[in-house]
Amino acid sequence: MDRDSMIKVLEQSSSEYDIIVIGGGASGLGAALEAVSRGYRTILLEQDDFAKGTSSRSTKLVHGGVRYLAQGNISLVLEALKERGRMKKNAPHLVKDQAFVIPCYNWWCVPFYTIGLTLYDLMAGRLGIGRSVPLSARSVQKALPALKTRKLRGGVRYFDCQFDDARLAVNLAQSVAEKGGLAINHMKVTGLSLESDSVTGVKAEDRESGKEYQISASAVINATGVFVDSILKMENPEARDVVKPSQGIHLVMAQDFLKGGEALMIPKTSDGRVLFAVPWHNRVVVGTTDVEKQHAELEPVAEDVEVEYILETARLYMERAPNRSDVLAVFTGLRPLAAPAAEGKKTKEISRGHKILISKGGLITLTGGKWTTYRKMAEDVVDSAAKQADLPVRESVTPTLKIHGYKERVDHSDPLYWYGSDREQIDKLIGEDPEMGAVISDRVQLIKAQVVWAVREEMARTLEDCLARRIRVLQLDAQESVRIAPEVAAIMASELGKDQHWETGQVETFTQLATMHMLH
Repeated sequence: MDRDSMIKVLEQSSSEYDIIVIGGGASGLGAALEAVSRGYRTILLEQDDFAKGTSSRSTKLVHGGVRYLAQGNISLVLEALKERGRMKKNAPHLVKDQAFVIPCYNWWCVPFYTIGLTLYDLMAGRLGIGRSVPLSARSVQKALPALKTRKLRGGVRYFDCQFDDARLAVNLAQSVAEKGGLAINHMKVTGLSLESDSVTGVKAEDRESGKEYQISASAVINATGVFVDSILKMENPEARDVVKPSQGIHLVMAQDFLKGGEALMIPKTSDGRVLFAVPWHNRVVVGTTDVEKQHAELEPVAEDVEVEYILETARLYMERAPNRSDVLAVFTGLRPLAAPAAEGKKTKEISRGHKILISKGGLITLTGGKWTTYRKMAEDVVDSAAKQADLPVRESVTPTLKIHGYKERVDHSDPLYWYGSDREQIDKLIGEDPEMGAVISDRVQLIKAQVVWAVREEMARTLEDCLARRIRVLQLDAQESVRIAPEVAAIMASELGKDQHWETGQVETFTQLATMHMLH
């Protein structure tokens, strides 16, 4: 997966594409892989980096959605549980089983959630991963040693899956490239090409070279998450907004706030939301919030009230009360919820299902959805695109398509397990040059070979691409990411053939960004 050679292919190909996908998050990458694996000529363009937005800022769960079950949204849960099973089969190096415990502090809670979660298990059918069981107060204590035990009556254990979102995005981009598609980051779509009111392609600008491109295609898919409205308005400035952004933040803390390998799930907080505390890469991710936003931003910022809400809720359940100073990183994402036609609906009540809209000029827009259902969303949107553009009808192959890095039975105690089958290639780099094994950070277990690999094989073009998404340091320990930034920038500069000026600029820009991921 090499950006320069992809640009060369783009410049040399005179014929049009079958499908252009705008947006390199979960839905865009899924759509591009869906299209290229069916044999359609496919190009994906991302204005920043793969999974730069919402898709790298999730709660790291692959789940059916226990709370959608509580809301009675049975069909969404069924679909998500099926997709959870497929994701685990297709990317076992990134998706793993995770036990969750709901602690109960009153008598009705245990039977109530045991019944609900047993239904949840049954809905997963053959793709189920473990049975939900009621727990005694003692068993809950054993599962969650850092939990407050006063008035604890018992609890319920159930199973879902956990994954690394940005890593899956990178692996999807690699899979697109392996199938012969183009997936180019830092390439911004600046306009749509229209012929007699029909969308026939896009205008794009390479944000590295400033060069402009006109790319034509039979179908254009707008999969830009919270930014879909700005693409829709390129065709029709009067178009109604179809997305309502909702902000969710997560706080990352040391593992000992949770202890043990099980996750904590609070099904109903003071304002009726769900709160998770999930072990992830030797840390704990605690979230999330649900705050309505007026505008989509590329780098949203956590509001103080959200931070306090999570800390206060966590303190109700955690033996060691977390404070602002315990937060190693905070990350903030915007969910692209399908905007309700009627006013007055709270964002936590808006459906998390996906919608496909086709404009008058034939632009196909995908909105809503979540990581767990990315593949199904992609299948649906490519079906629509093929029909819209009169492409030859071909069956989807993605239900069983192995994602790049596929490896069964990975050793989760290996700090580099999430590379899957690429892990051997990293060892090979170190074998050829022992210097590659040099440790850059003990705190996040980072070695030089990972940075080199990110540049050579994973299209990392900026310091942020590398430290936020190829390697998850920014989300695991923002302070540490700033400390190692100069060293990582120097390695990248030598790989990319950049000068000292580039290095300095990268470190400055990244430090500013990292500051937004810290609590002050």
